[in-house]
Amino acid sequence: MSKFIFVTGGVVSSLGKGIAAASLGKLLEARGLKTAIIKCDPYLNVDPGTMNPYQHGEVYVTDDGAETDLDLGHYERFTNAVLSKDSSITTGKVYYSVITKERRGDYLGKTVQIIPHITDEIKERIKKVAKQNDVDITIVEIGGTVGDIESLPFLEAIRQLRWELGENYALNIHVTLLPYIRSAGEQKTKPTQHSVGRLREIGIIPQILLCRTEKPITQEQREKIALFCNVDVEAVIEALDVRHIYEVPVALKKEGLDSLVLKKLNIKLQDRGLKAWEDGVLKRVRAPAKEVKIGVVGKYMSLQDAYKSIYEALAHGGIANNARVTILKVDSEDLEKNDPRKILKDVQGVLIPGGFGSRGIEGKIRAVHYIRENKIPFFGICLGMQIATIEFARHVCGLKDANSTEFDKDSKPPVISLIEEQKEVKNLGASMRLGAFACSIEKGTRAFEAYRSGKISERHRHRYEFNNAYRAALEEQGLVIAGHNPERDLVEIVEIKDHPWFVGCQFHPEFKSKPDAAHPLFKAFIAAALEKGK
Repeated sequence: MSKFIFVTGGVVSSLGKGIAAASLGKLLEARGLKTAIIKCDPYLNVDPGTMNPYQHGEVYVTDDGAETDLDLGHYERFTNAVLSKDSSITTGKVYYSVITKERRGDYLGKTVQIIPHITDEIKERIKKVAKQNDVDITIVEIGGTVGDIESLPFLEAIRQLRWELGENYALNIHVTLLPYIRSAGEQKTKPTQHSVGRLREIGIIPQILLCRTEKPITQEQREKIALFCNVDVEAVIEALDVRHIYEVPVALKKEGLDSLVLKKLNIKLQDRGLKAWEDGVLKRVRAPAKEVKIGVVGKYMSLQDAYKSIYEALAHGGIANNARVTILKVDSEDLEKNDPRKILKDVQGVLIPGGFGSRGIEGKIRAVHYIRENKIPFFGICLGMQIATIEFARHVCGLKDANSTEFDKDSKPPVISLIEEQKEVKNLGASMRLGAFACSIEKGTRAFEAYRSGKISERHRHRYEFNNAYRAALEEQGLVIAGHNPERDLVEIVEIKDHPWFVGCQFHPEFKSKPDAAHPLFKAFIAAALEKGK
């Protein structure tokens, strides 16, 4: 039977519970254990698919088409855990399921309540993931901050689970904050004491504390926290700020987190270390031999989390090429007002990520026009691929009014148009082309050179597609259809001849990139940008 680790957070949000959970998964896998990781989100949305990026940040997509929180991206980047729609549990999903059962009469006339019906639903969903994946350890991250009303059903569910499973089968880890008060020159433990106190009020006693801090913790502080929070001194783990998130597993290992977890779960395994991670990732992150500057042109540039997987995948491409990637964030609306030559003059490559809506679109088209004519390496993802197609149709094929029906319903010619089955869609949630689909790649293309394979599978999240009615006209002028979906002949990858590196893909390769296994397209893109910079 799987053992469980429950990760909660206190004092403030954005403490990095997701990174902590992912790093712990990395440490346990290095010991030879198979892991699963779950994110419990307390919002009432069924999933984040219809949420504005400014509200939620990036929407991460799994192979089976689930739209999830961006923390699942951290889980996949750090570990080998197989994630699915069941790896994301939201309050919306839980209540939807319980109310559906009530309407069917499944509860046989009983009064439906938070306890036991909502908490039972949460517990069953958590146990289902552990059972389906046949894992040794299931890590469950509880979103939000202890004290939030909306998190209480999840906290009650994990309290019950630990009581049912027993202390050797379940462990509570609490991520907390030790704020440094600069005016007083002191690091304060009181917020951590209060946060643990709130947990204990609802029946959860954490066995390990991960203390986020910008200053090292003294032995005296460790003993004080241990005394007032009723944990072992060795269980007060320093989670000191690091320069790069990929240093976190090594930092936590130095604190003995993995050994402590195994001890408390009564698991005995040899320590294999993290040498491959340190040599293959950290050395190149800390002291790369080269540097390259990439422009990312988007519409949510003020929010770091809106393009989280894009930024991480670019970093992975840099690691694979032993280079530091510096990102120039460019708001596409600025390119509508200003000359792209001035804004993009110092970059060695440009990436346009996915997105929705007409705002800033003409700025992105201007950027692609400049990039194509000046032979700057270009990578277009989802919307970025569609923008590249529109620009090519307008300025190479002479179709000056070419557009997408997303931005102009009456577009003539509509070189990008709504997928046929999307035309009857009324409910927007979970109704896009989502998840993994096959792609056949043509030999002799940049994509084939990168993948070294003619058959791949990549994840999608979109409603609009390349319009095959204009395929021949664009191909005649030099657009290369480098990849297509074999089942429906949908265009998946476009390229341009006589260009150093110009690739657009309809799918989202960033979701399958890892620091120690960069996605082939990101690796090739950064290599081309480095060549441009010579």
